[in-house]
Amino acid sequence: QVQLQESGPGLVSPSQTLSLTCSVSRESITTDYRYWTWIRQPPGQGLEWMGAISYVGTTYYNPALKSRTSISRDTSKNQFTLQLNSVTPRDTAVYYCARGQYSSGSYYSFSSWGQGTQVTVSS
Repeated sequence: QVQLQESGPGLVSPSQTLSLTCSVSRESITTDYRYWTWIRQPPGQGLEWMGAISYVGTTYYNPALKSRTSISRDTSKNQFTLQLNSVTPRDTAVYYCARGQYSSGSYYSFSSWGQGTQVTVSS
């Protein structure tokens, strides 16, 4: 049902800000117990949880990225965004948005994902 779609530039210059938007359809991002999440996968590496914004707007960040990361939302547009400042080539990755949720009788899970978008940091 719910659909997520990442959008934003695929190429970012070093020292600049990476900005991505996740557009959510068929479910309000204010739906109870949803955690709207950014996850990335650098080439040759595993998935890295970056952070999330909850259904009431609380933010959570990976401590390794917290100083450079900001997640926000626009409930009117049913979108949430990622900003990653001062990027370097090490930030090159496929970036995913995902829905995390608690469900009765279930573990917390990332139940829906966007298709992912490649972001390359290079001059």
